Amino acid sequence: MFARLTSFRVIIISFGFVAASVLADEGMWPLYDLHKLPWDSLRARGLELTQEQIFDGKGGGVAAAVVDAGSTGSFVSSDGLIITNHHVAFGAIQRHSTVEHNYLRDGFYAPTHDKEIPASGYHARVLIGVEDVTKRVVKGLKATMSDVDRHKAVEKATKQIIKEKEKPGETQCEVAEMFGGRQYVLYTFLDIRDVRIVYVPPDAIGNFGGDIDNWMWPRHVGDFSFLRAYSGPDGRPADFASENIPFHPKVFLPIDGDGVKEGDLTFIIGNPGHTDRYESYSSFKFRLEEYLPKAVQSMQDRIDILHKAGQSDSALALRLEAKISGISNYLKKFQGMLSGYAHTHALARKRSQEDSLLAFLSRDASLQAKYAGTLPGLDSLFEEQRKLWAKDYALGTLKSSGDLFSMAGYLYKLAVEREKPDMERQPGYQNRDTSETRGWLERAQINLVPRVDKETFKYAIKRALELPSDKRISAIDNMFAAKSDSEISASLDSMYANTKVGDRDARMAMFRMTRGELEKLHDPFIDLAIVLKPESDAQLERSKAFDGAEKRLKPLLVEAYEAWRKDALYPDANGTTRINFGEVKGYSPGDAVQYSYATTVKGIMEKETGQDPFVVPSELKQTYYAGEHGPYFDAHIGDVPVNFISTNDGTNGNSGSPLLNGRGELVGLDFDTNYEGVGGDYLYDPSMKRAIAVDMRYMLYIIDRVYHLDGLLKELTVRYHDGKTPQMGSR
Repeated sequence: MFARLTSFRVIIISFGFVAASVLADEGMWPLYDLHKLPWDSLRARGLELTQEQIFDGKGGGVAAAVVDAGSTGSFVSSDGLIITNHHVAFGAIQRHSTVEHNYLRDGFYAPTHDKEIPASGYHARVLIGVEDVTKRVVKGLKATMSDVDRHKAVEKATKQIIKEKEKPGETQCEVAEMFGGRQYVLYTFLDIRDVRIVYVPPDAIGNFGGDIDNWMWPRHVGDFSFLRAYSGPDGRPADFASENIPFHPKVFLPIDGDGVKEGDLTFIIGNPGHTDRYESYSSFKFRLEEYLPKAVQSMQDRIDILHKAGQSDSALALRLEAKISGISNYLKKFQGMLSGYAHTHALARKRSQEDSLLAFLSRDASLQAKYAGTLPGLDSLFEEQRKLWAKDYALGTLKSSGDLFSMAGYLYKLAVEREKPDMERQPGYQNRDTSETRGWLERAQINLVPRVDKETFKYAIKRALELPSDKRISAIDNMFAAKSDSEISASLDSMYANTKVGDRDARMAMFRMTRGELEKLHDPFIDLAIVLKPESDAQLERSKAFDGAEKRLKPLLVEAYEAWRKDALYPDANGTTRINFGEVKGYSPGDAVQYSYATTVKGIMEKETGQDPFVVPSELKQTYYAGEHGPYFDAHIGDVPVNFISTNDGTNGNSGSPLLNGRGELVGLDFDTNYEGVGGDYLYDPSMKRAIAVDMRYMLYIIDRVYHLDGLLKELTVRYHDGKTPQMGSR
């Protein structure tokens, strides 16, 4: 356990404030900050590309092949073929699956373009522009502003910038906040709306090991799939139509058929969702002691409800699979965080970090004057948040645990927001959001199961009824507080029997209604949204005030760290495109335990139990035991590789990100972080954190030797540099 005041050397290693020589292995760096990386060191480690060959700011460089597809994907052919994870494409294939045609279980392959099926709800967003707009966003901010007004001023400025820059139907824009509000960057994307499914391997390949192996190393999963982006005949983005043609990207990635070995340089480009490594101690303490335990319990309870509902009905279980998978993924990650933080005494380490920072500031009067009040200010902010967080969490659970109520709440708020001019509406309720919202409301019908929805919504109501007396939700109390469990069930039975929100046609009609028209319906879920609106509005105002205060304080905390470190910092992940360099490397999770950098097909056979999730497809067995390894056999490890790990830094949202070698060739597909490294979202530990990737040689082995998908194979560009004979279809 670290002492409260430990040495500067230990602190900087423990918390990711590391020496410049290894800067590149930590942090998810924005593409526009490439110049801040140690290029001499990277070239010495094997990087052959220049900065401009990675990202030139004009839609060129290997970064131009990377797309935002809900998570991350990348173009791997000139005809818009996209490779991403099996679990990223999961939702698309699940929506097409039935008991009779179970594509999740059996996989799907379209040998020709006309056989490809729509990936409903999926977009492929191609980054075409990055611009610093900080001056415009902060221009109207004043020191005398209230925290709520500060939030609103930033929101107004960003909406105005987006309105000016966005071309509806063709491009999408977003203004990303960096360093807690010290910097604002405009990202412009080409928004490709016609995305189709090309190949998804069987579940026994793409999800081998299931939730048991999720977030763990060693892994043995072929977590890859292929989609295709389409444009209109004129090459511009278009909605799905039979006359559309494959999109032709400026850049697509070749595959290195030689693969990787330990020590090789790798770099990753993707869209990591969220980290908070500059979080204050008070925030981290709140997260560790209150939020994460509450979230773990809530997710486990909901998963239990969903599993129980699908036990005796395979068709129903299939419709619930996407929801269960999504919740389970975060449940195990949060459990790993709690376990890891306890094992490494993370809270004490975070306290020591701040003590050392404060000690540094105290030695300089000017720094003390500028930054001494920052951490106390954040402490006070989080202390205020804690007072009502249980109520806010319960409100959030109500909105997320019932699909019917979630849709009803959105429909009513949308009608209210439409009474305002478009630029005064809340983000998510503007005209630019109409197409996406309509699609969500239509697609929701596919997996809508009212009797299960009722059980998860009942769970959320009962949790709200357990709140302390001073944090109650009055609308829920008025409807349910005096009722027994059976009476609550009876009330919900009546609500679900009498609502029209669950009917697609009626719901889409509500989508077009005014506030007054919705109120006249007296639909039970719309009525619930109406009576809950005052509580929801108050929660939103609290959120705005908190956000405005953070925008005032967080940039100062980042500046203080920058002064302490005396070097450039990378901003926390926020869904924008990032790059990170690392190397293929194993690790030791504990005393006398050493993990190798790679797993093999032999390990798949060793894990087989014959029971889900450790079923090995017969085609894979036959191919492997027949010794039909082709050029995919790795002499270094004596087998066909499956997965490998590297020191690359990433998090949720990096799923599907390409891992590239020093020549910019695809060698792996990121899909996970190891269990010991999941806490890296908040505390980075270079000795433990590893990215887990599918080795591209395993992907090629599956589509070539195991399933003989010749058309798909021919479309890929596979390069060999060691004299091997390329397999059929490479060029």
